[in-house]
Amino acid sequence: MASSGLQIVGFLLSLVGVCATIAATFMVEWGKETQAKHRVYDGLWMSCSGTSERATCENYKHLLKLPIEVQVTRALMLVSLFLSAMGLIVSILGMKCTRFMDAASQSKAKATFCGGGLFIVAGVLTIIVTSWYVSRMVEANENAHRLQNKEFGHAVFVSWAGGFFTALGGVILSLRRCWGFSDSSESTSTNQLLSTAKSNYV
Repeated sequence: MASSGLQIVGFLLSLVGVCATIAATFMVEWGKETQAKHRVYDGLWMSCSGTSERATCENYKHLLKLPIEVQVTRALMLVSLFLSAMGLIVSILGMKCTRFMDAASQSKAKATFCGGGLFIVAGVLTIIVTSWYVSRMVEANENAHRLQNKEFGHAVFVSWAGGFFTALGGVILSLRRCWGFSDSSESTSTNQLLSTAKSNYV
């Protein structure tokens, strides 16, 4: 029962992280630049400009003309979401509270472990690419004029949080107590081996 509860906690944490990662991927506030009352927001898919009262947004039309940090971050965020989606599917198949693969307990346990591993990879990838995006922006600010400095926006913090919760949930799902091997099943198999050995001596 305890391992089932840990599985649910880990799965919910990863689910929250995945939702945050999805939100961050499509948020427009990855980078922002303020000049007097005029503000410019740069996202992974579009840019918005205007004042606090009114803004106009435009999708990026030419992928190859985008800054390298936008291209790489967008691609790796999509890879992270794909791995997270696979982790969700595999984890659901392996969780004790579901009825999939009930006849194959070891396969069910391995599915939980693999799902946790996918979440860990996805979360770490999100954190790494977000940190790299921020480092590129800081480096660009050091080489730019002070009046043209850009700041990283709310999407960066949402992405960091999403990666952290996704990886944390994956770690919990990867714990041995969540694999599905209970002490009762291990003791049962041990007793069966002992009884078989005794019967061979008789």
